[in-house]
Amino acid sequence: MNIKDIKNPDFIKKLDEKELNELAKDIREFLIESISKTGGHLSSNLGVVELTIALHYCFDSPNDKFLFDVGHQSYVHKILTGRAKDFDKLRKYNGLSGFQSRKESKYDPLDAGHSSTTLSIGLGMAVARDLNHENYHIVPIVGDASISAGLSLEALNQIGDLKSKMIIVFNDNNMSISKNVGILKKVFASLRSSKSYINLKENVKDNLIKKKKGKSYISFIRNIKDSIKTKIIKDGIFGEFSIDYLGPIDGHDIKSLINAFNAAKEKDGPVVIHVVTKKGKGYKYAEEDSSGKWHGISPFDIKTGETLKKLAADKINYSKLVADHLHKLMKKDKNIIAITPAMISGSCLEVIFKDYPDRSFDCGIAEDHALDFAAGLALANKKPFVSIYSSFLQRAYDQVNHDIGRMNLPVVLGIDRAGIVGEDGPSHQGVYDIGLLRPVPNVIIAQGKDANEIRNLLELGFKTGSPFAIRYPRGSLINEKYKKLDINVGKWEKIINNDNEGTIIITYGEDVLKIKERIEKDDLNYNLVNARFIKPIDERMLLNLAAKNKKIIIYTTDMIKGGLGDSILEFYSKKNINVPITIFGIDEIYVKHGESELVKKELKLDLDYLFKYLKKNA
Repeated sequence: MNIKDIKNPDFIKKLDEKELNELAKDIREFLIESISKTGGHLSSNLGVVELTIALHYCFDSPNDKFLFDVGHQSYVHKILTGRAKDFDKLRKYNGLSGFQSRKESKYDPLDAGHSSTTLSIGLGMAVARDLNHENYHIVPIVGDASISAGLSLEALNQIGDLKSKMIIVFNDNNMSISKNVGILKKVFASLRSSKSYINLKENVKDNLIKKKKGKSYISFIRNIKDSIKTKIIKDGIFGEFSIDYLGPIDGHDIKSLINAFNAAKEKDGPVVIHVVTKKGKGYKYAEEDSSGKWHGISPFDIKTGETLKKLAADKINYSKLVADHLHKLMKKDKNIIAITPAMISGSCLEVIFKDYPDRSFDCGIAEDHALDFAAGLALANKKPFVSIYSSFLQRAYDQVNHDIGRMNLPVVLGIDRAGIVGEDGPSHQGVYDIGLLRPVPNVIIAQGKDANEIRNLLELGFKTGSPFAIRYPRGSLINEKYKKLDINVGKWEKIINNDNEGTIIITYGEDVLKIKERIEKDDLNYNLVNARFIKPIDERMLLNLAAKNKKIIIYTTDMIKGGLGDSILEFYSKKNINVPITIFGIDEIYVKHGESELVKKELKLDLDYLFKYLKKNA
C-alpha cells in the first residue's frame, strides 16, 4: 500500500495476518528509503515494525496510551497515525520531531527524548486513571536498554507494590545504542533462552480475526501464570518485583504479539510482555551493526550503506578530536581512566575501549552511577575522564554537586554536544550545563576555540586537581597540528585588540574564530575576546575592558540565565562598575528541533543578525 496515504490506525483492525505482514514489509521499505534521505534513528524503528502494528491492532490509540521509551522508537507509530506524508521533513526545521510530541499529534501522550522515564510517567498516569474511575490502557514500550537504568528499576519497585494495571512491553533487542553492558544483560539472556519459552502462537487458538475475549483469556492467563511461577518468575527479575510476566515472544511474529497483547488486556494489575526483536531488522547493514553506527544515522546510500555526508580531509569530528587526544594521554599516563554512560560510539571512544580495555568503562544508561563511579576512582588517586553529552549530564547533577564538587575531586568531564544540537530538539539541546555547573563550588568550566586549544585544555584538566569540565559542540572543525600552549586556569585571550577603540565582543568556543573571520573580512573596528574559561572568569581582563569605557557585547548560544553574561554582570555589580553590556543568548524557552543555523536564525543568534546589530548600535 501507499504508506503516505495512511490517515489513522483504524484500518489495521480490518486486516488479516497476511495483509498485516505485507504492511510491515511496506513500512520497512518506506523507513529505509525515507531515512536514507533525511537521516534519523533507523535501527530502533526497523526493529519495532511488527510490534507497533500489533499494538495498534489490539489497542485503541489515542484512548489507550502508548509511551515509547526511548521516544526515538516511535517512527512506525507516527506512520500508522497519519504522519508518513511529512517524513521528508523528519527532524528538520518546522518538520516532524524525531520523538513523540504532544503538539504534533493527539496520538502522542507525552514528549520523551531521554531514556528510562516512561515507567514512572506511566505509573503516574495509571494511578490518575484509577482515581478518576476511567478505563483505558497504559502501555509503555521500553527498549534500547532503557529498562536496565536506575530510574526504570525504581519505577518497577513501586509498580509491583501499587499493582496498578499497566501493560509493559519490554522490547529486548540486546542493544542500547551499541551492545548492552552490565549483569542485567545476562539476566535477560537467560530469560530469552529459558526452556519455559511461552509460544503463544501454539498455546492460544487463532484469534487474530475472531479476537475471542472473556473467560478464555482469563483462563489462559492463569495457566500461563501457574507455569511461569515455578519456572521463570521465581528466578526472573520481574518476578522479584511481583509483576506478572509473559514471554519471551518473537517480536517479529505479528500473530504471537496479538495473542500476547489480547491476553495481557484481561489481566488485572501490571504485566510485562517480554518481546525479543532484532535491531535493524530488514536492512543488512543495520542488522549487522554492533557499534551503534546505524542507531542514529545521517543520510546514506541504501545500496552501499555509505554515509553521504563526508568530512573534508582537513576536518575532524569534535568528539573524535577529544577521544584521539585522550588516547594519547592514556598511553603516557596509566592512571587515566575513560568512562561513558552508554555512549562509546557517539563519543568516538571505540579505539580507547579496544586498546585500553582494563581502563575503559561503559556504565550503561546510568549517568548518576557513572559520575559517582568516577568520584570513587578519583578518591583512589586515579584520573577519571567522563565523556557525557550535555543533555545527559543534567541527569547526574546531584553527583557533580554533592560528591565531585563538594569533595573537590579531580574528575575531568568531557561535555559532548554542548550548545544547540539541532535535529534532536528540545530534549537534547546542550544549553543548560553552564547554568547547572556554575554555582557548584570548585568546578572549572572551559571551552576551546579550536582543535589545539581543546587538546591543551584537556591536558590542563588532568593537572588542576579540581573538577574540570571541557565543553565541545556537535559537528567538526579544522584538524590542526598539536602545539603546546601556555594556558592558565581562568585566563582569557585577546584575539583582536584595537587599543581603546571599538566595541568589545566577548565569546567562547567555535564562535571566536567565526566572529574573527567576519571582522577581518569586512575590516571592522571591533575588539574580540576569547573567554575560554566560563568559570572562573578573567577578572583582571574584565577590569581592563571596563577601563576602555566601550560597549561590551557578550555573545553566546547557550542559556542567558546562569551563563557567562550573568557571571560578568555579577562581577561588575560587586565592583560597582557601570559598563554598557548587551547579552546575546537563549531566553527562558525550550529550543525546538531543526538545522542548527536555521534554529539560531529564529532565535536571532546567527552571525548575520549579530553584525547587523553591531553596525546599528556599536
